[in-house]
Amino acid sequence: MLAVVDTGPLYAAVDADDADHERCLEALATPGVRLVIPAMVVAETTYLVGSRLGPKVEAAFLRSLERCDVAAPAVGDWKRIGELTERYGDFPLGGTDASVVALAERLKTEIVITLDRRHFTVIKPRHCRRLRLLP
Repeated sequence: MLAVVDTGPLYAAVDADDADHERCLEALATPGVRLVIPAMVVAETTYLVGSRLGPKVEAAFLRSLERCDVAAPAVGDWKRIGELTERYGDFPLGGTDASVVALAERLKTEIVITLDRRHFTVIKPRHCRRLRLLP
């Protein structure tokens, strides 16, 4: 089973003081689930971790990614990322969140690990009726 991972759970898993730390660690360690992280999410998370928690924690986060699949947007994903960003611009839905949806569509998985219920419960993906959000 595949799950696409958003920024919030990655950051919360790194920051032991985050209110969602434990439940995000559990979601990211769900047995039988292969985590796929959009490259844009890695960039966003790296920035947040580095700016808030410092370079040592940032380096540890980057090393931890060797256990995960990181996926750059494919050529066809860029058009979809742009479409989603424009369609949901009143949220606003940024390119990073749109890249999560585009990757879920490309991989045909309904599972997204995110804390962002505001955006991901409203988005209508192409491949399924709605996304299944964890935790």
